[in-house]
Amino acid sequence: MHLPGYYEFDCRVKIVSGRQALEKIPDLLYALHAKAPLIVTDQGVAGAGLLDTVIEVLGKNIVIGSVVDDIPPDAPLPVVEKTAKIYREKGCDALIAVGGGSVIDTAKAVNILVSEESDNLKQFSGAGALNRPLNPLIAIPTTAGTGSEVTLVAVVKDPENHIKIPFVSPFLQPDIAIIDPRMTLTLPAWVTAATAMDALTHAVEAYTCLARNPISDAHALAAIDLIHHHLLQVIRHPGDEIGRLALANAATLAGMAFSNAMVGMVHSLGHSVGGVCGAAHGACMAILLPYSLAYNQHKNGHLIAELLLPLAGEDIFIGTPKHQRTQAVIENINILNENLHDLTNGRHARYLKEIFDADGNRLVPKEKLPEIARVSLGDASRHYNPEEFDELDAMRVLEAAWEGAAPDSCSLLA
Repeated sequence: MHLPGYYEFDCRVKIVSGRQALEKIPDLLYALHAKAPLIVTDQGVAGAGLLDTVIEVLGKNIVIGSVVDDIPPDAPLPVVEKTAKIYREKGCDALIAVGGGSVIDTAKAVNILVSEESDNLKQFSGAGALNRPLNPLIAIPTTAGTGSEVTLVAVVKDPENHIKIPFVSPFLQPDIAIIDPRMTLTLPAWVTAATAMDALTHAVEAYTCLARNPISDAHALAAIDLIHHHLLQVIRHPGDEIGRLALANAATLAGMAFSNAMVGMVHSLGHSVGGVCGAAHGACMAILLPYSLAYNQHKNGHLIAELLLPLAGEDIFIGTPKHQRTQAVIENINILNENLHDLTNGRHARYLKEIFDADGNRLVPKEKLPEIARVSLGDASRHYNPEEFDELDAMRVLEAAWEGAAPDSCSLLA
């Protein structure tokens, strides 16, 4: 039964934010009764010296059970299983995830296996399969984008079936999120751009999709405002610690918002582009956001219009006629992508055809779009999108986003 005005909001994560937040970790582990954590990270984080910073902070009072520093992007099931085996063999009793969304999601998935004493991760996929607290988990994000440090969601790649498997449960939320600007200071400009656009997409979809509520709205609006004020400044001045912290807080706020309000078409299509072609999630979000907003605008244009204030500022909001604000939001996101493209010397992709791998190969060939469209129909985010879409609708949006056509070319109002 539909109950007007009814909603639930859940964020049980203790957030420790600010410079020197890392120094709180030993006391926080002690409060969790954890004595032998497994640190999970990737080679990029380790190579940047961020892992050394965390290990130094732990000092002599904490015995590190083990370190796994080779988590790949979009970690597949075998990596999760291997890491869980190390956790057990080394007698670990907690997890510390130091990295971006892939690392934190991997730690969440490992925590399922070790807490449930299972070797079959797939049996816990979807929503509602976990019914008790897991082992202690501390998340230390090194990108300002995914919000995984506060979400109840984890996504793991199934390489055999070319899909990403979602796991949804309040028990997947980390116990503690450490937000320290030192962890993002070394991010390259193009990664800063992509991850911030990921956070922006979380906030925008949380505000405009079907499960929004007053508390998620407040978090989403605050996140968008922080990104508006600080993203381009940080790209131009990467050592801006205040701006770095602002973007990190924005990602956390957006994570809290979408973890409760869910997301829609941007993520349905983006997950599928990533699953089929291996494209980075943040790049997909940045590209698909304006096109999906254009597709949905006849259903939620009034909500999109409200985002012009935090996205562009008071002067532009007041100076834009009410009936033009929806389109102004879409145009502002396009302009932001253009600016990021220019400021990163072309590394920030504006269209799907501009996503390349390290060797210069196009990651999303046009002939793959029909497969991506089919896969998107099985993504759970689809159910929260304001407008239903079928395979032909998905193709229309994907083709426009691949070519770089005007977003309104995929609008149902066109």
